[in-house]
Amino acid sequence: MMGRETLKRMLVVLWAGVAVSLAPQPAPAADTVLVGSVDPSSANLWPLYIGRKLGYFDAAGLNIDLIFAPSNAAVVQQLAAGSYDIAPSAGMVDPVRAIEKGASEAIVRIVIQAPPYALLAKPAIKTMRDLKGKTIMLGGAKDITRIFAERMLAPNGLKAGDYDMLFAGATSARFAALQSGAVDAAILTVPFNFYAETAGFSNLGFTFDYLPDMPFAGIAVNRTWASANPGRVVKFLDVYNKSIAWFRDGSHRDEAVRMMVETSKLDPADVGKAYDFLHDKNLFEPTGKVSTAKVRTVVDALRELGDIPADFSVDRLLLPGITQTTD
Repeated sequence: MMGRETLKRMLVVLWAGVAVSLAPQPAPAADTVLVGSVDPSSANLWPLYIGRKLGYFDAAGLNIDLIFAPSNAAVVQQLAAGSYDIAPSAGMVDPVRAIEKGASEAIVRIVIQAPPYALLAKPAIKTMRDLKGKTIMLGGAKDITRIFAERMLAPNGLKAGDYDMLFAGATSARFAALQSGAVDAAILTVPFNFYAETAGFSNLGFTFDYLPDMPFAGIAVNRTWASANPGRVVKFLDVYNKSIAWFRDGSHRDEAVRMMVETSKLDPADVGKAYDFLHDKNLFEPTGKVSTAKVRTVVDALRELGDIPADFSVDRLLLPGITQTTD
């Protein structure tokens, strides 16, 4: 017959096992994704901030390690080197140029589906025709902003040679040059176009009215990393789709503005204007699919600049099995 002490020891062991089985188990470790971008105040990053703030990345089991670089070209260079896994706000032209040169990168989503730039000028200049004989500041001699400006000016009667060009790669530098009077006009993106308008400069027009089918920014990935971690890429894209859908719901405007103000430290009024601009013009691509026809407009523009050969194929930019495409 079992002794009393033996029975007590067995009951203690049994209850200890039950207690262990009922104790909360630690959550699986999140997968870290190295994310590269240029500027924390960039409106292009809004979906990323939404995904982090609302816990979408946490729910997907992704830990986002966000790292900033001084320029988009530097982001794309680090992405190719494997220092970043994903660049979620890469300007479309830099990955195209890098991939054409053999970089191990791919485009997996369009983020901003038309260029959100405006041409701002001194207050006395009221129309694009008034820029004849004036100096305009663009991003660079072979920067995509030159294509933007030329496509805007040509229908207004101005051709190359009718105006002078100066160059600065950053929108903030172009805005500073316009403020100082060093140039007569400059091509600016959000929110600097709103700063300029508030300061009294003339908005001569928006690029998306002239180039509605040219994507401006996309999500690029390191091809080697993405091929080895397709599940992480799909989860990341799912979060982006969910975040953009949330942004597009106008009832979330005030909360979205607070998120960006908290992160960027920009003026709430200017952030509100940026939200209205992106929301009302439907600039965030909603479907998650890459239009090959629209990407081809970027490729054609770079051919026009002489940056890529005539036989370059759009298919080289995409990641089979990951990039969802449409015509």
